[in-house]
Amino acid sequence: MDLFADDPPPLRPPAEPAPDSSAPLAERMRPRTLDDIVGQEKLLAPGRPLREAIERDRLRSIILWGPPGTGKTTLARVIANVTRAHFIAFSAVLSGIKEIREVMAEAEQTRRRSGSRTILFIDEIHRFNKAQQDAFLPRVESGDIVLIGATTENPSFEVNSALLSRSKVHVLKPLSLDAMIAILRRALADPERGLGAQQLTATDEALAGIARYANGDARTALNMLEMAAAQGRTIDAALVADLAQNRALLYDKTGEEHYNLISALHKSMRNSDPDASVYWLARMVESGEDPLYIARRLVRFASEDVGNADPQALTVAIAAKDAVHFMGMPEGNTALAQCAIYLATAPKSNAVYVAYNEAAEAAAQEIAEPVPLHLRNAPTRLMKSLDYGKDYRYAHNEADGVAADMECLPPAHKGRTFYRPTERGKEREIKERLASLRRKEP
Repeated sequence: MDLFADDPPPLRPPAEPAPDSSAPLAERMRPRTLDDIVGQEKLLAPGRPLREAIERDRLRSIILWGPPGTGKTTLARVIANVTRAHFIAFSAVLSGIKEIREVMAEAEQTRRRSGSRTILFIDEIHRFNKAQQDAFLPRVESGDIVLIGATTENPSFEVNSALLSRSKVHVLKPLSLDAMIAILRRALADPERGLGAQQLTATDEALAGIARYANGDARTALNMLEMAAAQGRTIDAALVADLAQNRALLYDKTGEEHYNLISALHKSMRNSDPDASVYWLARMVESGEDPLYIARRLVRFASEDVGNADPQALTVAIAAKDAVHFMGMPEGNTALAQCAIYLATAPKSNAVYVAYNEAAEAAAQEIAEPVPLHLRNAPTRLMKSLDYGKDYRYAHNEADGVAADMECLPPAHKGRTFYRPTERGKEREIKERLASLRRKEP
């Protein structure tokens, strides 16, 4: 069944304006039609729902989410070229609530006057606060505007839920190496908008090097190609390596990538993979992450995921934290690496973590019984007269160093087990010792 059978035929894009030769190469080479966009075929290949909606001018509110340089703004501009609707674009960096209200009023008037919709493109929508985002809701719900929001941040956290529920999120992926190289070759060959008039020669190794350096960001790749072109007519691997000495890795200390990378490090160590662990650690360190933040996460991992299977792990993690604090960076990077590799290769147990969570749940949700009298301290005569400390047995005076028949939990929890050691590492010995002690209980 053709969902668009009764719709008007696909729109034709208007004639392209003459390129501005003074604009950066990335801007001059920006795709102007859907067919020009490279690397987002899952979204924009012929027959895909988003492409059909754009070509039939039946677009509904969408959020375009992806890393820098993947085509979010480009796609919005293509939509602006082909739509019959009134198209307004502004940046969340430069606009405030006053501008939002003016746009909303204009959209409402346009709808009443001519019946036509307004497509509103907001670049970096995540920079708007909740109150600013809420201002769009009435006009989105009434159909006065179709919202296109572009963001590099996870919409689940940065776009309010009411607006998100009224929009379709489309994820733009980082461009592949092949897609990047195709974009670079197009720029080298295009005599009007690109560098074709300069008759440059670029080796395959050089183009691959630029693509790797750009890390999925077409804008970065084209900027680097433009810098290389300014050095002469031949672009080779050596020139690219020289230009790429200070590569900036994709990272945001407060954004999603921050949490993605620490999650990758944590899960790689948990899975006993030292190679992946040191790789994700290096990604964080080389991107400029606070080394003490990483050290704190390693300390947490030592007790949460290694625990008593290797009690030395916590000592190693604390030592790494102290080394980073004492030496600073970059000298402290090997201390972090040593610790991450130690934790990855250590035997694993989350028994301590599970024990604490169960005990915390019991403490928070169940009746807080008073401390049994025999466990209370009795520093005064009055307290002794109230039986504080009565019948307490000093463990060191017992044959095995344990008063086996003395209950230390409150009556409601008598006999309850929170800590259940595993068979891994040092916990095997702990498990055997606990079993031996419990066999002696009456």
